[in-house]
Amino acid sequence: MALSISGTVNDNQAGILRPRKTATPLIINGDMQIAQRGTSATAIGNTDSGYHVCDRWRFSEQGDPTGEFTISQSTDVPTGQGFVNSLKFDVTTSDTLLSSEFYRMEYRSEAQDMKVLKYGTSSAETTTLSFWVKSNKTGDYAISIRQSDDNRSLTKTYTINSANTWEKKIINIPADTTGVIDNDNGIGLHFYWYFDAGSDYTGTTQTTWGSYADGMTANGHAVTLLDSTDNDWYITGVQLEVGTFDSNSIPDFQFEDRATSLARCQRYYMKIGGNPSDDNVFGSGYAHTTTSIRFVTHFPASLRAPATAIETNGVASNYRILGGGASAKNSSAVPTFGACGLNSARSTATVSSGLSQYSGCIVDAGTDNAVFLAWDSEL
Repeated sequence: MALSISGTVNDNQAGILRPRKTATPLIINGDMQIAQRGTSATAIGNTDSGYHVCDRWRFSEQGDPTGEFTISQSTDVPTGQGFVNSLKFDVTTSDTLLSSEFYRMEYRSEAQDMKVLKYGTSSAETTTLSFWVKSNKTGDYAISIRQSDDNRSLTKTYTINSANTWEKKIINIPADTTGVIDNDNGIGLHFYWYFDAGSDYTGTTQTTWGSYADGMTANGHAVTLLDSTDNDWYITGVQLEVGTFDSNSIPDFQFEDRATSLARCQRYYMKIGGNPSDDNVFGSGYAHTTTSIRFVTHFPASLRAPATAIETNGVASNYRILGGGASAKNSSAVPTFGACGLNSARSTATVSSGLSQYSGCIVDAGTDNAVFLAWDSEL
């Protein structure tokens, strides 16, 4: 049987003869299947820069904008591509931006994961960013790539041609033989997808690697997504491939099983509990005093770096102490942060009285399995 090849010779040599440079996807959770923080977040706008829904995907804003989004994990996906989820940004409060303002979605890669690109050497690799996108708002959108360690960047554009239609976009990124990505656990590359941007960010053309400047990060962006609450924007299937590809030669999206994808996300955000259908156990420990418990939570994956705080939800009585030389007791306060390493963390829980000092115990979800503990190690 004859082999049929489409695209250019160089594209197909890259796609067929040359395997991926890494066995795992460079973009984590590019199919938006993991959402440890929850499946929806409302009224996201000014002062809300951060991670809200799908793991590894960050909302950011600049200035003092007044617009707001509902961000959600959606089941609206391209037909026949294998995707189950997308990330949706729905404008719920419109805004006319000042020159100093913007809204965007961001992905931050870990530096040591990007060493395969060999930036700063004569052997630096080209890359290809691809993704599926959908919006009712057609036109040109900016996407900016920034290298943190040497503060270099470039900006590309993509066009949504048809309203409310999933389209696959291919962005070719040149090699950077000048800027070096450090071999550490800091930020390697930022990827910014702009929704709306003021004139302070759209004035300078820079489509090849050069020194970072605010004025070029959204150059070419022509869409005002925030001009109406009728507007929305979806994305899924984000992948970064080493090499230069077109729509014919780009490798298929590399799906990971849920357990693998979750473990990779847990490196940056570790959440224990929060599942109403499970009997959530947070850790084991001992009665440090007659009113306090010190307990340890062992993580299923290693954190990128030790967290400096603990996140909790619910009320004190949702957390329960079993053991400690007493009958089961509800906590008198939500657990507090003790210390955190890469593989475990210590926390403290308290009760009003009645513990036997130094006796063993466990801490679990007593009256509400939706409660959780979480440790943030995001970039």
